[in-house]
Amino acid sequence: MSQLHPGWPAVLVAGPVTLRPLRRRDAGAWSRSRMANVEWLARWEPTSSQSWQSRNSVTEYHRTLSRLRSAARLGTMLPFAIVYGDRLVGQLNVSNVVRGALRSCSVGYWIDSSVAGRGITPTALALTIDHCLTEARLHRVEVNIRPENHASIRVVEKLGLRQEGYHERFLDIDGGWRDHLSYAITAEEIFTGTTLSRLSALPVPPG
Repeated sequence: MSQLHPGWPAVLVAGPVTLRPLRRRDAGAWSRSRMANVEWLARWEPTSSQSWQSRNSVTEYHRTLSRLRSAARLGTMLPFAIVYGDRLVGQLNVSNVVRGALRSCSVGYWIDSSVAGRGITPTALALTIDHCLTEARLHRVEVNIRPENHASIRVVEKLGLRQEGYHERFLDIDGGWRDHLSYAITAEEIFTGTTLSRLSALPVPPG
């Protein structure tokens, strides 16, 4: 697999959890999962003029995949499918990748409600943080979360990310400008061993 830029493309694995590039043949599984999880996901999604059915159709998946691949080729994103066993159960995007003096990125993700609570999301995020701060040669990883999203807050706190700030009316989500909490971690915190021990000690989800 030839490298387009540092850290991409990549396949990351821990037990039954795999992060890999999205594929064209993922369209059906991706669309079915999104359609089945409208009540679970819609309130955390960016505002859109399209209906849920339209923006999560197989046709729209292919358009989205084209945009994600273009961004990956430019080095501004690392778009991953989250696979549990052999089933696509979610998506994780490393976006806003900035090089130069900043060397930072932000991470967003979603997971199918049918596998929530199995440790898949913490494992996926831990794999991503480790990859971004090593192979992708970045220095800082940021995750922005709405204060109401208690499940995602538990994930980042479990991994030892710091709460850095509170951003008022930060992103246009689900029809309105929503406040977000900002969490982050840097390479120094990983390699001092304190946070690394927390990442390494996470139980691997059962297969």
